[in-house]
Amino acid sequence: MSSRSRPASALFALAFLLLLARRAEAFGPPTHSEPALNTPPSALEAIRVDEKLGESLPLDTELIDESGRRVTLRQMLSPDRPTVLSLAYFRCPQLCSLVLKGLVKSLSETQLELGKDYHSITLSIDPRDTPEEASKWRARYLQQLGQPEQAPWRFLTGTQEQVKKVADAVGFGYAYDKSSDQYAHAAVVMVLSPQGTVSRYLYGVDFPAMDMRLAINEAAQGKAGITLERVMLSCFKYDPATRRYGFYVFGFLRMWWLVGIGMAATLAVLIRRNSRQRPASGKGA
Repeated sequence: MSSRSRPASALFALAFLLLLARRAEAFGPPTHSEPALNTPPSALEAIRVDEKLGESLPLDTELIDESGRRVTLRQMLSPDRPTVLSLAYFRCPQLCSLVLKGLVKSLSETQLELGKDYHSITLSIDPRDTPEEASKWRARYLQQLGQPEQAPWRFLTGTQEQVKKVADAVGFGYAYDKSSDQYAHAAVVMVLSPQGTVSRYLYGVDFPAMDMRLAINEAAQGKAGITLERVMLSCFKYDPATRRYGFYVFGFLRMWWLVGIGMAATLAVLIRRNSRQRPASGKGA
């Protein structure tokens, strides 16, 4: 390389490096400017679930059931059984139907019985929904679940203030999007205790039957299926990180430890009985 070409090559290399540096800045992490004041949150920002485990619902909130009667949330809950609560709206083009279909599938696979083991409530977040629409939705999903018309799955409507009070109590964030005339919301169902407190959240549109069964029995506080359900709850534990029930090895070991003690005690009784019977049979000979 000649002495004249060296400065040109150096200048070219320097220009190339500067170009790379500018490109890196362009694709680098964005700079965060101060948010504009008094800017309303978008519909997407409202899609959130703030878990409020153990919090009580506003049980005196007045709503309207599928027959058009004014009722309170307290009247809709069972005093001795847990309640599966879902928030949806009846004009929803897709997501609400997917959530409720997934809920029906999960509940049917738990082998638990609506009315005997749990109750269910679906509350519309759209104040424009009517009791007539609620009645149609109720009939549809009761039929899918294979339950009679009088089964305790209630479909409720209410004013914006009434519904918002319930939604805020369970941390269910949603917002109306004027451009699409739809509501933005999360896919989640809540399981409530008989006392009307939030016991568990289950997310998505496909709820594993085991998770649903454990959540219902956990909310019931051991009142349903005492022996089997307590064994299940000792072997599976809710993981807040994954928001699922997972295998709990210490509970499993504890269960088998108790089984082992029971077997040892049974064996000791049998041996003792045999030892008492042998001398008696010998004397008779």
